[in-house]
Order: sequence, then structure tokens, then C-alpha cells
Amino acid sequence: MHEPTEQMIERWTRRRMLKAGALGAAAFTVPGAFAEALTQTPKMAEGPFYPDKLPLDTDNDLIRITDNATPALGQITHLTGRILDSKGNPVRNALVEIWQCDNNGVYMHSRDPNIEDHDSNFQSYGRFLTSSTGEYYFRTIKPVPYTGRTPHIHVKVSLKDKELLTTQLLNAAEKERNERDFLFKRVKDEKRRAALMTEFKPIKDSKIDELSANWDAVLGWTPADEE
Repeated sequence: MHEPTEQMIERWTRRRMLKAGALGAAAFTVPGAFAEALTQTPKMAEGPFYPDKLPLDTDNDLIRITDNATPALGQITHLTGRILDSKGNPVRNALVEIWQCDNNGVYMHSRDPNIEDHDSNFQSYGRFLTSSTGEYYFRTIKPVPYTGRTPHIHVKVSLKDKELLTTQLLNAAEKERNERDFLFKRVKDEKRRAALMTEFKPIKDSKIDELSANWDAVLGWTPADEE
């Protein structure tokens, strides 16, 4: 899948804004608006399964690998959002990386004990450079649980080879699993907990039960930090 144009990303963003209402739209379209209300996205552990060998295909479509006609198993999810600095301004050309286990709960990593069961049609890892409005887009699968962990997607944000954030994105609907998760339990503040979660919502009229998820990451950083 080719990286989407800014027009494609705009359409996703516009839908989100319409649902969010006028106040929400203002907060996301005016640089720095309501920055005092922003909650910095908490850092979370990278975990042991960041790919020890990157796949040949590292684009933002984790459902299909290169020209493979067979899609990955799992519920297709369109993940969108923005990368914002600590003042609420969009961060352009930030490298957003995501990685996650496949629908069988297996990571594409040589140390995963179940690596032989890995879905060979799932890319497992993808990356995307944010647009001028800080937007990113991935097509992936809804995260699933595995032994000891609640469903999650790993996220890393870098700019000019400087790592700014490593965290994990959780499904807000998985309340019981989230509450039991040993990493999530380390985050005590409710606002910071909320900053790690989003909803995976059905896309209306999708014939294959696709989902959409929208999540903005707020960095504890501004360009002034580089000066």
C-alpha cells in the first residue's frame, strides 16, 4: 500500500473532527490551542519484541506484505492521529513506528517462543513520516491479547534520529484486561491513563467489518528544546 496523500489523511481527520464537535475541532486545528489542557503521553516500556530484524516491507500497511495477495488474519483497523509537541503544535516529519503481535498473539521476533506460529502474511511492523499537520496513518489489525498482557500496539516517535517517545496504545474497551496489566498499573494518574487508550470503532457500511481508531500523542518536547 502506498503512503496516503495528505488529501486522504485530511478526509480521515475531517471525519474525526465532525464527530468531536466544534470545540474539539478548534482544539486540533488551531496550533497551540488549549495547550494547557493537554496531557503528555506517558512513556511505556519498549518490551523485548521490537523487531530484531526489520521486515523487507516497512510501509504503513501491515495487512499486506509487498505484492502478496493474501492479507493478514485479524480485524482490519485504520489507525490515524497526530503527533503534537507539548504546546499542542503538530510535529512535521516525525517518524512514527508501530509494531505488534499478529492475530495469534505472536511477534515477528526470533525470541518469541511461538515464532513458528507467526502469521507470515502479517507485516508486524510499519513506519510513517508525519505530514505538515502532524498526521499519521496505518492500516493494521485490532490488537489481541496474549499471555500476561492486555491488547496493545507499540509506538515509537523519533525526529532526526532522536527518540522522543516510546509507549503503548491500548484498547479502551478492554477495561478488565487493562486494569490487570502490570505495565498499565504503573500509570496511576487517570488522565495519563486515558492518554494511553483509544476506542476501536466499527466503520459504517464496511463490508468486511473494518475498524477505525484515532489517537494523538503529545510529546514532552518542543522545537525550542533543540535550540
